[in-house]
Amino acid sequence: MAAISRSIGRLQAGRTMFLLCDMQEKFAPSIQRFDAVADVCSRMVQAAKHMQIPVIATEQYPKGLGHTVSTIDTTNVPTFAKTEFSMMIPEVKDLVQREHSNVQSFVIFGIETQVCISQTTLDLLAANHDVHVVADACSSRNLLDREYALKRLRQSGAFITTSEALLFELLGGSKHPNFKPVQALVKDSTPVF
Repeated sequence: MAAISRSIGRLQAGRTMFLLCDMQEKFAPSIQRFDAVADVCSRMVQAAKHMQIPVIATEQYPKGLGHTVSTIDTTNVPTFAKTEFSMMIPEVKDLVQREHSNVQSFVIFGIETQVCISQTTLDLLAANHDVHVVADACSSRNLLDREYALKRLRQSGAFITTSEALLFELLGGSKHPNFKPVQALVKDSTPVF
């Protein structure tokens, strides 16, 4: 009988991509703890730049819902408009396959947990990728939806983690050349849900 293989979710910077999902202006008033979540999303994008981890962002119907909030610097981050809930639209899939075919692990953060985060995570899991959902960088209009979405994603095989745990795992130790700037990013506390 063949051995069953199960990923333990170990992250390697050279095989990881960050996904920033729909952190747009028009959502700010209706999403629980939006400003705090935006701060954590910003931290993730900044850390990715320090560690040279690729980032892709999406915006849900930006013509009506606006663009990514200005507190998150998406300069040089490929950003795609979408109307589907999953981030894994053809343009995103094409970019990943064309320029980042070595990526095995995806780290996702943004909104809304029970819709776009969930559908993207399930699509990536179905494609045999490891998916890490950053709990302190995800929110919803209703915290019950957020809570049960995270539970379902864990049941489906995603790894639920926090920004600090994930970033320190990617660093691996204080000898990493970008330890100091990334450590500075995690000094501020993150939202408690």
